[in-house]
Amino acid sequence: MAGVRLEGVAKRYGKHVVIENLDLEVRDHEFMVLVGPSGCGKSTALRMVAGLEDLSGGRITIGDRVVNDVLPNDRDVAMVFQNYALYPHMTVRANLAFGLRMRDVPQAEIDRLVAGAAEVLGIAPLLDRVPRQLSGGQRQRVAVGRAIVRHPEVFLFDEPLSNLDAKLRLQMRAEIKKLQERLETTTLYVTHDQVEAMTMGDRIAILRDGRMQQVGTPLEVYERPANVFVAQFIGTPPMNVWRAVVDPGGARLRAQAFAHGLPRSLARAAAGLGGREIFAGIRPERLRAGAAPAGEAAEVAATVELVETLGDEAIVHARAGPDLLAYKEEPRRAPEMGARVTVWLDLSALHLFDAATERRVE
Repeated sequence: MAGVRLEGVAKRYGKHVVIENLDLEVRDHEFMVLVGPSGCGKSTALRMVAGLEDLSGGRITIGDRVVNDVLPNDRDVAMVFQNYALYPHMTVRANLAFGLRMRDVPQAEIDRLVAGAAEVLGIAPLLDRVPRQLSGGQRQRVAVGRAIVRHPEVFLFDEPLSNLDAKLRLQMRAEIKKLQERLETTTLYVTHDQVEAMTMGDRIAILRDGRMQQVGTPLEVYERPANVFVAQFIGTPPMNVWRAVVDPGGARLRAQAFAHGLPRSLARAAAGLGGREIFAGIRPERLRAGAAPAGEAAEVAATVELVETLGDEAIVHARAGPDLLAYKEEPRRAPEMGARVTVWLDLSALHLFDAATERRVE
């Protein structure tokens, strides 16, 4: 097996910059998820690793080999596409075997590899069907099977679950993750779904406008977002973020909806931002309605604008002056729309970002 390294990778179409100076290391056996909004360049980066797109700058290494000028067939990678890319006139068996036949693998070995992949993916009873006779989930399994029969050094997945319904996506997420752990194949997986990224990746890499924003484990990225974009992109519902000003010395924070002294740890971090505008952020689960919690908390009066009942919890969206906030509540305790509520911010969970750079204040 082998790791993958992107160093200063760029992709431009004339004057249009898709990716600029992208650095990323995918470790051997790691499941790395590349996540970001549509148009951020994540699929383009994956296609450059596969050799389906030329680089405009930088280099890509698979194992100890620079592959910039290596043909796709010689890179020892296997790619699973969003639209499955199955041959409609071929049976499942023939689809699984196609790549092996192109490499002149002996028939006995083809039969063994196809049977093994079909057994692992639970599609052995489907081997004599053609794609139109399969459900979306079954087609996706065939597409994955066509990749794993080759035993490549690297798996590449380009939003493979986006065409499936919610229940099937959940099932396939688990199956792909378990399969990768079983095969121990280095994997680079692209998605725009941050929940998919958080639940599948050993680490996740967040892209925006072709530039890397942060790389880390799902918990690292969730608990210590590097900037405002990551803070609001990762998490459902996203982090509440408001404009605020730090008083000279960093001891007190003033926003339109509240003003309160900062905990000692945050006051030290904010000491150099006195008199400057910042962004203050807090996760919805660190807000509480009703009585004041233990510890340091800031009080905010708000008016409920929307309540989303999700069964096990409710997401309450409220307005405090010009600012919007979201917090989680037990469904049976959720307020009515239009109700006035008092919400408490757990200041120990507050995140501060420099308004000029949008970078995290450490």
